[in-house]
Amino acid sequence: MFAASKTASVSGGYQISRSLRFNSADSAYLNRTPASAGNRRTWTLSAWVKRSEISASGARNLYFVDGNSDSTYASLFFQTTNTFIFEAWTVNYFVSTAVYRDPSAWYHIVIAWDTTQATNTNRVKVYINGQDAAGSYNYPSQNADGPISNSVIQYLGRASTNTFNGYMTEVNFIDGQALTPSSFGETNSQTGVWQPKAYSGSYGTNGFYLNFSDNSNTTAATLGKDYSGNGNNWTPNNFSVTAGAGNDSLVDSPTSYGTDTGVGGTVRGNYATLNPLNATPSALISNGNLYALSNLSGHYTSAPATISVTSGKWYAEVVFTRVAGSTDSYYVGVADAAWQASQIDNGGWYGRWWRDGTGYAYGDTGNKITGTTSSSYGATYTQGDVIGIALDMDAGTLTFYKNGTSQGVAFTGITGTKTMAAGAYKDTGITLSFDINLGQRPFAYTAPSGFKALCTQNLPTPTIGATTATQANQYFTPVLYTGNGSNGNAITVGFQPDFTWLKGRSNAQNHGLFDAVRGAGKGLQSNSTGAEYNLTDTLNSFNANGFTVNNDSTFNGSGYTYVAWNWKANGSGSTNTSGTITSTVSANTTSGFSVVTYTGTGSAATIGHGLGVAPSMLIFKSRSNGSENWNVYHKSLGASTNILLNSTIAAFTDAAFLNATAPTSTVLSVGGSGSTGTNQSSGTYVCYAFAEVAGYSKFGSYTGNGSTNFIYTGFRPAYVLIRRTNVAAGWGILDSARNSINSANKSINANVSDAEGVGTAGSQYVDLLSNGFKCLDSSAGFNASGDTYIYMAFAEAPFKYSLAR
Repeated sequence: MFAASKTASVSGGYQISRSLRFNSADSAYLNRTPASAGNRRTWTLSAWVKRSEISASGARNLYFVDGNSDSTYASLFFQTTNTFIFEAWTVNYFVSTAVYRDPSAWYHIVIAWDTTQATNTNRVKVYINGQDAAGSYNYPSQNADGPISNSVIQYLGRASTNTFNGYMTEVNFIDGQALTPSSFGETNSQTGVWQPKAYSGSYGTNGFYLNFSDNSNTTAATLGKDYSGNGNNWTPNNFSVTAGAGNDSLVDSPTSYGTDTGVGGTVRGNYATLNPLNATPSALISNGNLYALSNLSGHYTSAPATISVTSGKWYAEVVFTRVAGSTDSYYVGVADAAWQASQIDNGGWYGRWWRDGTGYAYGDTGNKITGTTSSSYGATYTQGDVIGIALDMDAGTLTFYKNGTSQGVAFTGITGTKTMAAGAYKDTGITLSFDINLGQRPFAYTAPSGFKALCTQNLPTPTIGATTATQANQYFTPVLYTGNGSNGNAITVGFQPDFTWLKGRSNAQNHGLFDAVRGAGKGLQSNSTGAEYNLTDTLNSFNANGFTVNNDSTFNGSGYTYVAWNWKANGSGSTNTSGTITSTVSANTTSGFSVVTYTGTGSAATIGHGLGVAPSMLIFKSRSNGSENWNVYHKSLGASTNILLNSTIAAFTDAAFLNATAPTSTVLSVGGSGSTGTNQSSGTYVCYAFAEVAGYSKFGSYTGNGSTNFIYTGFRPAYVLIRRTNVAAGWGILDSARNSINSANKSINANVSDAEGVGTAGSQYVDLLSNGFKCLDSSAGFNASGDTYIYMAFAEAPFKYSLAR
């Protein structure tokens, strides 16, 4: 049999209309018992999955075959450690090395089984997001009949008592063929991101295709309908399609399309949910991360959403589902994307997202609150009332609604990057809870005109990442290579880089920073105060598609491994007269990066940087003076604070180095005679200037908590540079090339010549996620409790398009 016709969007992309939410508390699952066995030697399973529970107390099963004996048993599941396991006959045929703990986007999982293969490594294949999954395999014997496709009961979303928590859609089982991911997905030619496509082949006897698109009922002929043409329907158990918070048929989809009508439950895409990675520990989040329980007396419980915005009009609804006691409180509102639930306030976990003045709240008493200021605003509300949140980032206003009635504009002047949030203060023995609807199901009240749901389809098209020519890897990309000890080793980057930073991974060698303005071969070392050197046997040339290294052992030793971080500016540069010092500038205004060279005067001055917007980070180095440090400005520290790239010393007050003046959209400032690191008379200098570009780069700060700590960037990072600022520390560099899977525990320090360090099991460093990064432990370089950190990050893909990692 062949697949039924499947819908394609106007733009040619495949459309998946709905997903099914699985919630362990409901014991929700589907089951089917085939009438006869199919091909037990050859089959393929493909499914798109969005996880909601990350810290599970038990295994969470996607697919389970139970014949009540070892010979008829098989299971595909996420382990409590968040590894992915394929188990059959009590043998783990695959255990992932990677951990999968990103709740903000979709994964594509494909398992192919073919015991007819003579080569054992071809008998089991596991793929995640179109790529071979990293992990360890055991292989079955040739022509072995496996448990799957047998005539025993099968489950989707559970095994015994271990029920999956999350969303599932586009489930294809192909009986009799071992296929690759290309049968079910493809790389988007514009964004470069893996995406679903319609399967068009045959299904075999026990094959089936479930897309959960018919939510008219919860029967096997509707919600559990098989669209393969085989009629292999599945029986749904404990799902609801009734309107309201309990509806498990949602328009959260790995494909984005449609026009938002404002009623909710219409436009398709990856929807925001409450973010379990950035919720207070007192928040127990479940039901697809759309429900939270506040269960800790004397604590504020808060949970922000997974999508943050800088522009546009956005709407969400919150319903509180338990009656509050006389001293309990409910809150709804808007949190800053940089707000950390992990921050400690008043000696305990107090999740007040509005406390620092960057967030805003409407309490159940009718008051509005920001910072420490509370004032009268609107009506009181209680259990069952629907509170609408209307955030207008274009006008900078926030308005709340009670049961469809506007309470008036609560706040004005809102700027930055914000997201929806809800929470409660539990003071009594009563457990408080709330449901949030971010648009993945119909709203109780139509959103105000022009306001939209927090969904990837509704996010603005990013400047970088939407087309083939503007993919993030056209402006920045990390590249790995192996040295050959010979001249002319050409390294492919994908574009002509204008700034390349080289470092040996397997050997302890100096860093090398080269740029097209100073010229190939003219290197600087981030781990040293040394002056610029000029050696043609290092980076010998910048090429149309990369660069060439010669036989210098530092960057091309035979058999040694290296990483190159590459940025695109605008060639060799041109004269810039915007400042009082004439500079040479190579600027890429699209990606917010420029290389600036100039000669110091010894007097306070300004220097043109060519970006057209104020830089968020500046890295200076004297080319001519071998005793001058690398001086770094970061917007989170301010213009009177300096921190040295080549040193571990803490950030310090230094009004001279930037003349205590923040950079503007046209110039950066440098001090006078006391500013030896940026403006010594007749000294020659280079400055690397970086400006923030939404969806591509982020320059921020956070407070360590010694545990797990989520940092929102708005994109899937390809590179993160992190520095602890209040005490002595190194500059840790992580990237997606060296850390192709999570956790990202391969770090290089910018300030030392050491080889690449690898975190142990007790030192995992971070996860690189679809919308940011998450510190995983108390590693001093990334997340020591109470310490402050700055970071610089660049994107692999903007969150509008990125998949979970």
